[in-house]
Amino acid sequence: MTKPIPLPPKWLLKAITKANVLIYRLSGGRLWNTMEGSPICLVTMTGRKSGRIMARPVMYTPNGDTVLIVASLGGAPQHPLWYHNIMAHPDIAIAVGSTSRKMRARQASAAEKAELWPLVVASYPSFQSYQDSTTRDIPLLICEPAKA
Repeated sequence: MTKPIPLPPKWLLKAITKANVLIYRLSGGRLWNTMEGSPICLVTMTGRKSGRIMARPVMYTPNGDTVLIVASLGGAPQHPLWYHNIMAHPDIAIAVGSTSRKMRARQASAAEKAELWPLVVASYPSFQSYQDSTTRDIPLLICEPAKA
């Protein structure tokens, strides 16, 4: 197992996240839309404790009509907070550029993850390094179009 990547302080992560969401929205997704060359979408969700609607920038991998997102938190030993929000309230919206779609998220089964993991690693190779640096099984979420 490799050493996990140290995370910046929480206050800095919050500030960067808020700035990313603001700039992404104001530019219609033309700015702050990638991280290390991989695409970022905005996931709008409901807070599991607060009930507030919030948006988070998240790397994604398109896969047909679905969107794949990885709850990696850089290989940290815990899941990102947004993962718990989505698990509690799986009805979300995903904005890619200026287009937003209502979706429903679910965690991939072990078999689905085994099949889809190579796709997300091809999109962002560091996901494999993150998985290798932690003992937790990093969740892969499959976001499917919401039924009307």
